[in-house]
Amino acid sequence: MLKGSKIGLRARHDDDIPTLRTELYDDVVGSARAEAGPWRPISPGSKDPRLVVDDTAQGSVAFSVVELDGGSLVGTASLWGIDNHHRSAHIGLGMLPAARGKGYGTDVVATLCHYGFVVRGLQRLQIETLADNHAMLRAAENNGFIREGVLRSSAWVLGEFLDEVLLGLLVQEWKANSQG
Repeated sequence: MLKGSKIGLRARHDDDIPTLRTELYDDVVGSARAEAGPWRPISPGSKDPRLVVDDTAQGSVAFSVVELDGGSLVGTASLWGIDNHHRSAHIGLGMLPAARGKGYGTDVVATLCHYGFVVRGLQRLQIETLADNHAMLRAAENNGFIREGVLRSSAWVLGEFLDEVLLGLLVQEWKANSQG
């Protein structure tokens, strides 16, 4: 398990799936805002890759997020779009409703940065999030991510186009921030 100060990132367990399905993916508004496509229901027992992890996939690594104090499941995290040639990847996370507002997101981003830069040897990590996702923007910027641009009206979410913010962090910036 990878450990942050408040959370751990571990492999997905079968008993995580019902909680993630009901608390994250069955939430139409939350799921529509977090996914790149329209919301759709997930049947029990589905092999949906958002829930059931393919450990052989080379382009992404999915984690379950647990509290260090007690081990309770609090969300999901991933490095996706891993490009081994350019040594870059994207960060994604989803916190269960009861876990939001407790600083877990900032700790998840920090732990994913450690995984990406130290364990995987990446050069760049990137986050794309809706412009009104203040929690994710705060978590990214608290970890040294720099706003690189706004993708205007690039996300179709529940009947309207929304702006997305693109943030990036280079390994040398991360090293300088983590030493200071």
